[in-house]
Amino acid sequence: MQLFYNATITTSVESFFFDREESKHIIKVLRKKDTDILFVTNGLGIIFKTIITLASDSKCTVKVLSYEKMPESKVRLHLAVAPTKMNERYEWFLEKATEIGIHEITPILCEHSERKIIKTDRFDKILLSAMKQSGQFFLPQLNEAIPFKDFISKNIDGQKFIAHCEESNKSSLKDIVKINQNITILIGPEGDFSEKEIELALQNKYLPVSLGNTRLRTETAAIVACHTVVLMNEA
Repeated sequence: MQLFYNATITTSVESFFFDREESKHIIKVLRKKDTDILFVTNGLGIIFKTIITLASDSKCTVKVLSYEKMPESKVRLHLAVAPTKMNERYEWFLEKATEIGIHEITPILCEHSERKIIKTDRFDKILLSAMKQSGQFFLPQLNEAIPFKDFISKNIDGQKFIAHCEESNKSSLKDIVKINQNITILIGPEGDFSEKEIELALQNKYLPVSLGNTRLRTETAAIVACHTVVLMNEA
């Protein structure tokens, strides 16, 4: 099923139109025409069946025929991931994590972070594209970048983990994660978390975990963590 997106739709809306960019894609590229059926989501778990009533490449208008609310996941996975030095690697993480089924992402600025300025405009487009491509109806929440010390002091419900590379007593994430619970996982930068950051996380009840026997890049570690949690909750 080809999926389209419109953030403004609610279940009370009878008709709506797409912006110029999406309209042009629908009419000029996909060659859709009047009376064609489009399936649209608002990224909040609702799928709308619509029919084109005005096939305009500047203001494609549709009428809502029906809608269905999709069941929400019993677990909410939140990854707080330090920005990578190369922006492309973080974008790859965002795309793949969305395909796998992440719910929330927060870029965290750490002591060893080489990238301190984060522009989320392109990130938002990547999340949206990945959601549509993978046929999902929930758009992941992307938060503004935040310093590690500010994030760690937040009151967060559910299980909380920190994946770091220091030699210490750590449990494997797959052995300690519980199903059907909200989960937050901290993933550090290329230079890993500092000792001070690790200690601060432990003081705030984050449990240290291992993601395997090899040393992983930031974006790879984030994907492994995401896949582990989603897979465990599908078992």
